[in-house]
This record gives sequence, structure tokens and C-alpha cells, in this order.
Amino acid sequence: MVFTYFKGNQNVKDRVSSLVESSRLPHAILIEGEAGLGKKTLAREIACALVCRGSGPKPCCSCAQCRKALNRVHPDIFEYCAPGGANSFHIDTVREIINDCYVIPNEADYKIYILGNAHCMNASAQNALLKILEEPPAYAVFILTAENRSMMLETILSRVATVSVQGVSPDEGAEYITEHNSEISYDEACSAVLTFGGNIGKALESLSGGRFEEMLSLADGVCRGLTAGNEYELLKTLSALSSSRQDTAALLNMLKTVFRDALAGGEPLSGRKESVKLLQRAFTRKKLLGLFTAAESLYDMALKNANQQLMITKICYTLREAAGR
Repeated sequence: MVFTYFKGNQNVKDRVSSLVESSRLPHAILIEGEAGLGKKTLAREIACALVCRGSGPKPCCSCAQCRKALNRVHPDIFEYCAPGGANSFHIDTVREIINDCYVIPNEADYKIYILGNAHCMNASAQNALLKILEEPPAYAVFILTAENRSMMLETILSRVATVSVQGVSPDEGAEYITEHNSEISYDEACSAVLTFGGNIGKALESLSGGRFEEMLSLADGVCRGLTAGNEYELLKTLSALSSSRQDTAALLNMLKTVFRDALAGGEPLSGRKESVKLLQRAFTRKKLLGLFTAAESLYDMALKNANQQLMITKICYTLREAAGR
């Protein structure tokens, strides 16, 4: 199988290729990974390969079936994507999918249903989906995406093959970003991809409108507040995040990289030389490790926490505690 748009994740590519090329692809696949890692891109490439009528490696991207798939107009490929909020993938949508599933394909050998953000289904919606996953028509293929498999019912997980996507290397991510965005420099793109753990989608989002530089400036402010033991400066810096959960997660990702640089020594991958020097002068390696671990834990918490004011207070308290200030 040929992957034109999905980057990195060679193990995932090898597994999916083997299944597609041997006609052993299961009727239901769950692609898990955080937003921005290319789950939907991978789902679309799989769908395109399944309908491809080319004689060589699939998808050929040139046959009539592939062109329709790439243009999102193939009559046998259906996409449903929840906005992302809890319970936003409604049971009525699942029922619509089930009803349509029993109608035979129009042109291809398969009918493919891409269900984006399937983790946004509540238990009732997932149980409704389970019925069709247990006894699907032979031509039906379901490709679900979710941020984490733990958000899906165990009964659903028992009916799907799960693949986990990861971030790409800084070089690969920067190459992709600069190829599609001429106004972004390679160094900027590389730094953003590194900061966001190889997540091209989040790196691109942060680079738009100068937000990446703003986040880097906030990260420097947090480092200054921590090294000075200045709780007021720390809270003042963090208050800029009061309305955005995604910005909070982005900042914590950046702080993880800066703390890691301070621990590792040498040329900082984050590019924040002054902040790294401040941290190294102020804290022992044990404290720096504690700060890195705290930022990692806070990042996971920030993705789930809806109350930004409480989250900001939690970040301030936890980082100060880790720093012993």
C-alpha cells in the first residue's frame, strides 16, 4: 500500500499495508491518537486503497475510483465526524449509518464508513454501533478514530483492530509543513514540531497567526517566575491562558521540552537558551526531573479539564511544589 499523505508511523504503515494487500483487513478498525496526528488522513488513505481499481500498488491515486475518493465524492465512502465535545456523536447518526449499511455498494466492492471522534459517542450510541459491528454485511468496513481507546466500551474494542498513531520526527514534520506553507521557515517548523511532540496538526495550528511565538514567550515567563520563586509573576503569566484549553496544553508541552533541555544539557532543542540556563542555575537535576514529570502530568490533565481558572491554579501550585518554592 502506498501512503501519500500520512506521515511517519512506519510500523502502522507496515501493519495496514500487510492487511490490505493480503485482503485480511478486518471489517472494523480503530485508529487512536491525539488530535492532529493524522488519524483521519490515515483513514482516508485506507478507504482510497479499498476502492482503488489500479493494477499496481494501491491506492494509485489516478484511477476513477481513487480520484472520486480523493475529491471526497465517492458514493461508497462516508464520513461522519463529531465536533469533539462529550456526547456530540449522536445515536441518531449511528442509526442512520446502520440503516444505510444494508444498502449494497454503488460502484466499489466495499462501503466504507469513517467515524471521526468516535470517543464522543455516549454509551447508548456505542451500544447501537456494536450491533452492526457484531454482524456487518460482508462489504462493510468501519474506520473509527478516537483520541484514546480507553474512551470506548470494552465491547466495542473487542470487535475492532486497534492501531495507535504517534508523532513524526522534527525533520519529517518540518519538511511537510514547509512544503505546504511557503511562508513558514524550516527552523520555525522544526521547532514547532519538536515542541508538540511530532504532532504536525498542532504545530501547524500554533504557527498560524504568530501563536507559536506567543506560547514560547509565555514559557519563558513561567521559567522566570519559577526560578525567582515569584508566585505573582507566575500567575500573571498563566492568566493569559484563561480562555483556551488548547493553549494551556500547548504551553505545558513547550515547558516539557524546556525542562527536558535543562536536564539533558548541550544545545537546547527548544531553542530557549536563556530559560534553560536560568533553570540549570536555579535547580538541581532532581528538581528539574520533578518539573518535567509535573509538566507531563499537567499536560494530560489540561486536555480533560474544562475549568481553565482551576487548571491555572493547579499548574501554578504543582510547578511551585515540584520546584520546592
